[in-house]
Amino acid sequence: MISYGNLIRELPAEVQFPMMKILDQLRGEVSDMVTITDFRRLENVVSVLGDKILELAEAQKRTEMRVEELAEAQKRTEMRVEELAEAQKRTERRVEELAEAQKRTEIRVEELAEAQKRTEDTLSQVVGKQDRMAREVGGLSTSFGYFLENEAIRFLPDILKREKGIDIRVMDRRFIVYADGKDDEINIYGEGLRDGREVYVIGESKSQLGKKDVDRFRKLVRRVTGHLKSEVHPLFVTHSAHPNVEAYAKENMPELTIYRSYKLKKHE
Repeated sequence: MISYGNLIRELPAEVQFPMMKILDQLRGEVSDMVTITDFRRLENVVSVLGDKILELAEAQKRTEMRVEELAEAQKRTEMRVEELAEAQKRTERRVEELAEAQKRTEIRVEELAEAQKRTEDTLSQVVGKQDRMAREVGGLSTSFGYFLENEAIRFLPDILKREKGIDIRVMDRRFIVYADGKDDEINIYGEGLRDGREVYVIGESKSQLGKKDVDRFRKLVRRVTGHLKSEVHPLFVTHSAHPNVEAYAKENMPELTIYRSYKLKKHE
């Protein structure tokens, strides 16, 4: 039989001493009052009580281990929470940085919009000045063209008489109206006689003669010749003409005479 002393030694250390003290007191008190059978019953009770205490001690250990596990889990949770808090802080800082970048972008866009407006305003001013300049240049070109025409109308009758044998009766600027109602403005228009035959002078004036001017004038001469049904003498008064343009004119209009405006007086 296992003695109660051995049973008590199997108990946890913190309950061994109180249990021994209780049993010693019980032993002294019951030695004269109870039988051995009764005492053994008491020992059985103590044994059962010891088993319960052992179970409670084991449960306590498991509880403490579980508490430690929960404490570790809590620590891990707190660490995770801290990590999430740091991540949140980084996210908030990034959002703030993006917000600042957005503000800078919006400011830059506004600056570019303002610059665009200034550019458009400047361009509008330049276009306006260009239009005025174009009108002024156009006016000068027109004035110079009129000057050439006036000089040609002034000097050509004598030149044509001397060089072409054409006796000019009328020389001015006029419109020719065709049968279909269309018309052409002739810058230099002349009527005269050569060897008793009626001759018309159809001329243009241009500060600088170009190939397109030659093509356009050739078509004009064809229309006028078909309308007048008489001999037409075409001429061009210009200040400047490239040799290639003159060669082009002679090739396409062999009958065309080109006069330099600055030489008209010398022909007189």
